[in-house]
Amino acid sequence: MPLFSYRGRNARGGLINGEIDAGTIDAVASQLFNTGITPIDIKEKRTASGPDISLSNYLNRKAPSLDDLIFFSRQMYTLMKAGVPMLRSITGLIQSSRNFKLIEALKDMMSHLESGRDLSSSLARHPDMFSPLYISMVKVGEETGRLEESFFRISEYLAREKETRERIKTALRYPIFVIVTITIAVAIINIWVIPVFAELFAKSGVTLPWQTRVLIAMSDFFVQWWPAMLLIFIGGIIAAQFYVNTENGRFQWDRYKLKIPIVGNIIYRATLARFARSFSMGLKSGVPLIQALIVVSRSVDNEYISDKILGMRTGVERGESLTRTAGLTKMFTPLVIQMLAVGEETGQVDDMMVEVAEYYDREVDYDIKNLSSMIEPILIVVIGVMVLILALGVFLPMWNMTKVI
Repeated sequence: MPLFSYRGRNARGGLINGEIDAGTIDAVASQLFNTGITPIDIKEKRTASGPDISLSNYLNRKAPSLDDLIFFSRQMYTLMKAGVPMLRSITGLIQSSRNFKLIEALKDMMSHLESGRDLSSSLARHPDMFSPLYISMVKVGEETGRLEESFFRISEYLAREKETRERIKTALRYPIFVIVTITIAVAIINIWVIPVFAELFAKSGVTLPWQTRVLIAMSDFFVQWWPAMLLIFIGGIIAAQFYVNTENGRFQWDRYKLKIPIVGNIIYRATLARFARSFSMGLKSGVPLIQALIVVSRSVDNEYISDKILGMRTGVERGESLTRTAGLTKMFTPLVIQMLAVGEETGQVDDMMVEVAEYYDREVDYDIKNLSSMIEPILIVVIGVMVLILALGVFLPMWNMTKVI
């Protein structure tokens, strides 16, 4: 941000010199007037050096995290509630932020605000940082004159969103760890352990049982073809990522991961909780029903659920009730459909959606707490089968060798 030197006079007529960081000369003059100083001369001195280019700053060039957006929203709420002007608030956030991309976005927003544009259109220039729901909430806040309330609701929603994502990561961490551990164990056994026993059995000359011959054949295949298998595995991951980045691939993957045994149901209900909470927040803030459904469909981070939500929007546009369209999607439990029906009858759909979100949150919390007890029997069976195969394949020939001796 440019550094400006200025000369001015205070309320008593005393001459004052100084320097100040700001986006433009007009912003400097505005800040001086707000502090009781009448500017006489303002000149751009030099370009203020940005944050030091260090490894930590370089790493901070990544997209802002949820923590960064929560901090930004809460700061905006606090500053606007205190009556601090918009440009001055953003200037302070630029100086306090540690994320390079967020700083660049804030500078761009500041220049557009100084040119007379509103905040929501400035945020819309950065769709990779601010979701459609975020932008819509700010726009409604600007139109109703309750912008600070919008930022407060956004910060609360983002905090809940972070908590939901942490729940999903917790649910996935244990099964992923188990699968990776078993895969590594199988690779080590086939490449390094079984060949040693195979060499020992070959020297003994004993007749090998079929279990041992199967293990040795698998081991020989691994030892001979592991480089090709590794390349195929890496190539498969790259191809899968490329496919998932396509529109159809993203839809199919989002649909499939909801059907993963045990974990998929947790992800599904956590996503529905996210939808219900964001939908409630949009309605509470005054976003029209149709627009709220469109905006929320873009913010649930699941193309399959998004398609269902857009189906609800189509039904509402045809004149059907929200309860009926929600029931046709088959996304919600009968209890939730009843809550929606009560919400429509009483005109409190937003409050009922909060209840829906809390209902699914409780179920997700319960399932995550019991996830280990659900996965452990499967893990015990898998490990038991592996141990049985290894025991039969290794110890049966050793017993035969003992008889020969």
